[in-house]
Amino acid sequence: MKSYDGLDAKNTDAFHTYSIAHAANVLDTDIHSGLDSTKVDAKLLQYGENVLKGEGKISPLKIILRQFTNLLVFVLIGASVLGFVIKDYPEGSVLLIIVILNSTIGFVQDYKAEKTVDSLKKLTSPLAEVCRNGKIVQIQTSELVPGDIISLKTGDIVGADCLLFEALNFETDEAALTGESLPVEKSIETIDNPDQPLADRLNVAFASTIVTKGRAKGVVFATGMNSELGKIASQLVKVSKINDKKKTKLQKSLNNMSLFLLVFAILLVILVFGVNKFKISSEVLIYAISLAIAVIPEGLLAVLTLTMALGVRRLSKQKALVRQLNSLEILGSVTDICSDKTGTLTQSKMVLVKAWIPYEGTFSVSGTGFEPVGNVSKLDTDLKTFSQINSFSESLTKLATISSLCNSSEIKKDPSSGEWIGTGDPTEIALQVFSSKIGLGKQSLTAIDTPNHYDFVFEFPFDSSIKLMSTIFKNSSNEYTVFTKGATEKVVECCDRIIINNKVTKISKSDLYSLINPHIDNL
Repeated sequence: MKSYDGLDAKNTDAFHTYSIAHAANVLDTDIHSGLDSTKVDAKLLQYGENVLKGEGKISPLKIILRQFTNLLVFVLIGASVLGFVIKDYPEGSVLLIIVILNSTIGFVQDYKAEKTVDSLKKLTSPLAEVCRNGKIVQIQTSELVPGDIISLKTGDIVGADCLLFEALNFETDEAALTGESLPVEKSIETIDNPDQPLADRLNVAFASTIVTKGRAKGVVFATGMNSELGKIASQLVKVSKINDKKKTKLQKSLNNMSLFLLVFAILLVILVFGVNKFKISSEVLIYAISLAIAVIPEGLLAVLTLTMALGVRRLSKQKALVRQLNSLEILGSVTDICSDKTGTLTQSKMVLVKAWIPYEGTFSVSGTGFEPVGNVSKLDTDLKTFSQINSFSESLTKLATISSLCNSSEIKKDPSSGEWIGTGDPTEIALQVFSSKIGLGKQSLTAIDTPNHYDFVFEFPFDSSIKLMSTIFKNSSNEYTVFTKGATEKVVECCDRIIINNKVTKISKSDLYSLINPHIDNL
């Protein structure tokens, strides 16, 4: 095991190899009482706020100057000035209007894109629950410092990289960081390998990941740009700065063409002067300059800018954000795209599309994403086709009810964007969406104004050792019901009855398993 003394950006990579006692000693904290106010102030001064640093604030001046990086713009400006010098006001005005129009379109588009990106960065900072001065308090995640003792629960966004010392059925969604599409189950076991890949550091909860299940406590060891997310952001900023200095193939071609036309125009002026034996009169000067201006393709720049602006408009309709107009040229030059499909080519949203019920058959559920809108169809075994159904059997109703209430996830509609979002384990979200499509979502079943509504009593979280999850609800008649879901073989062990044609019939566990098992692989 590697040994490190002290804490800095270079050795935070090895915290997954530390015992919690060693980590607490290095971070000068107490896992029971947390940091005191004096230490928090000192650490905040030492490490700064827990924020990702980018390229700074939006600079309108920088965006304006970006519009004049093309040599052709300077050629047009020069031609415009010459037009006014020789009192050819229409020509000079047209050239000047083209330059202004080009710069305005480019500035407006780039500024809107930068403002959109900036607004995404300024989304409301989530709160973090930490222990300070022996008390549990809520703070902005930007105020987290190394050494803070943080508590995490289902639905939380992890505010900083932290070493876990307590975890109960704790899982996080690390798709944005590692590309892993399924939630990762965390533990508190120390890892000996200091070079362990991020995806395998199971005793660490990373900044920006989402808690999908369970609860945990950890000690923060990396914040801001020292976190794994911050290191990625640092690389992106470096790459962005390098790319800003690079010119695209079209820009290089335009600059070369502009330089060639400038030299050609100068040669024409010299040629005109030479033909007149360098006896330069006002008429000769006007003719030479007019000839030089005629060489400049003043409409080319406007056509290019307008074409790109139209391209940006088309992309915006597809919800694509273009920060710089010239990036469209690069996009148009792409021949092959190599991408991890999960969350990139797909939405990284699990959806229930098929269900099977003994003695009733296979059901298909339409709809995508988290929006609870879709139709249920039943397979006609003779015609081998699905037909939509509007009334549901008792078995299907119970299936949807169990899927809804034996479930710790939630779905809701974002009032600002109108998009449906899910909180919790992806599998449970898929089940919750399925129940909501049938009209038996948790919100409707537990609403007070719903006849015979359910009130939550207790939950037995999913335990990997028994492969089951159970919840207890009480209805308006004060009757208690236990809802259970889990691995097929474990659920079968709990059952001795089955619904056939809306009637409850006794069945042995072995017969039930034999009935179900052949259909598992077909779903």
